[in-house]
Amino acid sequence: MPTDPSCLFCKIVAGQIPCHKVAENEHALAFLDIGPLSRGHTLVIPKGHWVTLEQVPGDVAAGVGSLIPRVAKAVVEATGVKDWNLLQNNGKPAHQVVMHVHFHIIPKPNEKEGLGIGWPAGKLGQDEATALLMKIRASMD
Repeated sequence: MPTDPSCLFCKIVAGQIPCHKVAENEHALAFLDIGPLSRGHTLVIPKGHWVTLEQVPGDVAAGVGSLIPRVAKAVVEATGVKDWNLLQNNGKPAHQVVMHVHFHIIPKPNEKEGLGIGWPAGKLGQDEATALLMKIRASMD
């Protein structure tokens, strides 16, 4: 798997920086976030270095994806918080800070703790939806 020697998460995967490991499998590692938004905030990352999700090979993405529900269930049970967010950012404008694909499992115990989200929903007209849908389908591999 590719690595980046300057990447914080690659250093964690390599054991060069310690972490509070929650779980792992062949393709993924889960560990507690050191800057949590709430108690139990956990990261799930691929063991290889990819910056954004669309770069991750399908088998690796499947490995990451299979670990997320196991970890989320354990976080819910351990914290007693049944509500939680799954967050994944791609690129600096989308609020990605560490340039290595990662998923946040963030317990939401109340309105003040956990992830806060603004959602300025727009509208999607029928003609625009049809044109966009055709472009997206044409881009699928």
